[in-house]
Amino acid sequence: MKQLIECVPNFSEGSDMTIINQITDEIKKIEGVKLIDVDPGKATNRTVVTFVGTPDEVCEAAFQAVKKAKELIDMRHHKGAHPRFGATDVCPLVPVANITMEEVVEYAHKLGKRIGEELNIPIYAYEFAAREEKRRNLASCREGEYEAVSKRVGTAEWKPDFGPAEWNEEVAKSGVTAVGARNFLIAYNVNLNTTSTRRANAVAFDIRERGRVKREGGTLTGKIIKDENGKPVQEPGMLKSVKGIGWFIEEYGIAQISLNLTDITITPLHVAYEAAYERSNARGLRVTGSEMVGVVPLQAMLDAGKYFLRKQERSTGIPEREIIKIAIKSMGLDELYPFDPDKKIIEYILKDKDQKKLVDMDLVAFADETASESPAPGGGSISAYVGSLGAALATMVANLSAHKRGWDDRWEEFSDWAEKGMAIESELLRLVDEDTNAFNKIMDAFGLPKGSDEEKAARKQAIQDATKFAIEVPFRVMKLSFAAFEVIRAMAETGNPNSVSDAGVGALCARSAVMGAFLNVKINASGLNDAAYVEKVLAEGKAIEEKAILEESEILEIVNNKIG
Repeated sequence: MKQLIECVPNFSEGSDMTIINQITDEIKKIEGVKLIDVDPGKATNRTVVTFVGTPDEVCEAAFQAVKKAKELIDMRHHKGAHPRFGATDVCPLVPVANITMEEVVEYAHKLGKRIGEELNIPIYAYEFAAREEKRRNLASCREGEYEAVSKRVGTAEWKPDFGPAEWNEEVAKSGVTAVGARNFLIAYNVNLNTTSTRRANAVAFDIRERGRVKREGGTLTGKIIKDENGKPVQEPGMLKSVKGIGWFIEEYGIAQISLNLTDITITPLHVAYEAAYERSNARGLRVTGSEMVGVVPLQAMLDAGKYFLRKQERSTGIPEREIIKIAIKSMGLDELYPFDPDKKIIEYILKDKDQKKLVDMDLVAFADETASESPAPGGGSISAYVGSLGAALATMVANLSAHKRGWDDRWEEFSDWAEKGMAIESELLRLVDEDTNAFNKIMDAFGLPKGSDEEKAARKQAIQDATKFAIEVPFRVMKLSFAAFEVIRAMAETGNPNSVSDAGVGALCARSAVMGAFLNVKINASGLNDAAYVEKVLAEGKAIEEKAILEESEILEIVNNKIG
């Protein structure tokens, strides 16, 4: 499978789009790389760029972007609210798919070495790529910011890992760059109803892992407490894997708590928001919303949406887009400007927009496509879709039951059922297109050349592989559609009685899906040479079909008795 990494360079220019566009144009030139977000900030005078691709191509794009930034940005004249020490301030690589952190570290070192040697930019390796522990933390590498580079770059303690270790006119212009390997980082700002940077900083220090310097009497003005080595003692903050400062954003006229969530498995997005909300209230401030800088993983948004739904005692078994909408509104992510999930959630951005899917059609178009002279979609895709409707009906009954007046104490019970139903529905919808893809693979295999013995052998094997895949997809539809009966039965027995007929229709759909998919298993199995595999699948399929027919019969009896 293809390896993917993300690169999130931060360039020290946030206003001049001519400069920003010239830098991002270098990224767009590299084949195998997709530019997914460009987020300039005027007050910070900084642009966060995000792109994804295969490792070698991402590193090439990063190098070319750093090269262009060095040419266009002069750090001797740079001012901005965000800490910085270089034209390309940071250039982290992040594992996305099928690649280990150890491998990403190797790419970071190669990239840092190339930038240092070919562009004469001092490079510090940080986070997982750090070559010594004190350089792991970016804040340590960047201490004193650009203004301190001239004093630090030539010292033994802060000699760069790559590139020149001296202060000269070239380095004065480019500054220093930190190249690292890190986990996915969410850059997240919380908006406050104040213009005070000091107040925002106080909340940031309450929250961030590093906390604040400890003072006598626990006050902000007390004498600093020092350890036996004379160094200030830190009082840890509330949240692990969180960095933060406060700043004033002139373009919005508000102060923000600027947070970096460096490991969202430890501190999720919604936990950071809730901590900021609680500490702001405690200090007499109000959180008015928040801002996502760059992009965010889908799971982080789903976790947040479900968290806020549970706070409302509402079912979490609702469509993905609805969960995201709850997350956006709950955290005020659309306060400063619209939050477009298709442009801010990484999985949505990476979707192939040009690939036409059956499940993206409207009902009329899907029916017309099925009715056309094209052999696909056929019975397999229709079976998957009918199964998804059966699961959807059960999920609907669960959600109606979770929200039924007088049943408030049972919301969580029905929410759990709704989540199960929604998971089955989503997977069956995916298989609508997968079944058509399976049919197309068989057609492609039959179209392979057969001029030589080698070509004939390769064609024969490709046909067998595609045929087996075309058996596995409807067999998976059978299993999933049968799994829906658990939710359907529960809703027929214990769900909202006003919707019991919907559970009955769900049972009819699930049984039809099982039987329809089995027909496709059987017809495709006739073309497979692996007799043992065919015998096993057909025996399992027959057993599932028989159980599905029995389930449908029993559920319909329950439904008809309740209808009376």
